[in-house]
Amino acid sequence: MGIVILLIQLAILVAIIAGIWKVFTKAGHPGWAAIVPIYNIYILTQMTNKPAWWVVLFFIPLVNLIAAVIISIELAARFGKSTGYGIGLALLGFVFYPMLGFSDAVYQAASESEQTEHSHSPHPQV
Repeated sequence: MGIVILLIQLAILVAIIAGIWKVFTKAGHPGWAAIVPIYNIYILTQMTNKPAWWVVLFFIPLVNLIAAVIISIELAARFGKSTGYGIGLALLGFVFYPMLGFSDAVYQAASESEQTEHSHSPHPQV
């Protein structure tokens, strides 16, 4: 009986990893980045057009929860999904990431105005 439970858990884990992998590849990033600790958070900041220093927020208790929700909501929006879906990504990622990865949702990169909004250039873009 124990081996059956172990195999079910392994199958669920593989489905979760495959779903996150697919989300990363849909966004034009390498799928393997999804399984590399810390680097995967950095890639999520890039996918959601947040500054790279947001990775630090994930190391601050309670702040990390807020940052995760914000990034998840933005990620859902990039795939044309609702705010509720983004909250699902943050709180029930093991369900929502595979759903997003294996759906027909298409990643929409940040517009130029959003990209320049986070630019570190001291001169305004014309």
